[in-house]
Amino acid sequence: MDMQRRRVDPTGIDAYKPAEVARRIEEAGVAKSQLPLVPLATLSVLAGAFIALGAAAFTAVMAGTGMTDGPARLLGGVTFSVGLILVVVAGAELFTGNALIVMAWVDGRIRLPALLRNWGVAYAGNLAGAVSIALLMAFSGLLTNTVGETARQIAEAKVSLGWMEAFVRGILCNMLVCLAVWLTFAARGVADKILAIIFPVSAFVLLGYEHSVANMYLIPAGWAAGMPVDIAGLIGNLLPVTLGNIIGGAGGVALAYRLAYKPYAG
Repeated sequence: MDMQRRRVDPTGIDAYKPAEVARRIEEAGVAKSQLPLVPLATLSVLAGAFIALGAAAFTAVMAGTGMTDGPARLLGGVTFSVGLILVVVAGAELFTGNALIVMAWVDGRIRLPALLRNWGVAYAGNLAGAVSIALLMAFSGLLTNTVGETARQIAEAKVSLGWMEAFVRGILCNMLVCLAVWLTFAARGVADKILAIIFPVSAFVLLGYEHSVANMYLIPAGWAAGMPVDIAGLIGNLLPVTLGNIIGGAGGVALAYRLAYKPYAG
């Protein structure tokens, strides 16, 4: 089998070609749009919980670092990657990654209501899963001492962002997240998928970009750790970040590659 692949691809790289990745992404988008409500909702809650667990681990890594240390943020980013690894390998419906479904819509493979249904259910389910983990962390007693202080600092920094800052950081974030997902569709094995996720996700955390689903955990976790409750602050962050995530993933990745590889050569 390896010799056959090397005859087809003289580089010997055991990965799907970019045009083939584009085709596979579109097929996956069609399948996601057709998921029945119960599986879609269940997988969406799981995705929110998975990302929240990664965010919780990130918070623990950053405890006591002052939040500005580059190497510490890089380590935090590697740790946070566990969230997307669980989503991709274990299987779940993540709103930010599902921005890639727009490829199937643009090509007429799915209708707009099906796209919006997936996004709406995924977003609501992600929120439920992320908040559930925040509540469990609060009752666990783990949001105390330096970890609790770090959770408060993270939440305060996020709700204090200006609208344009949050929006642009959302765009940049989901470009990297969707590129990570894109790379996993080039992989042929689990180890390849994990490696494809770690570097783009670590980069967005290191650079301080904004991920709506991660913030669904990080802001409530800050409240649970003692930050004054302010629903307006949560909405004021999630709204621009979510819009930015859509533009970054759907426009910056999905539509760009659709333009490059349609009609597909794979």
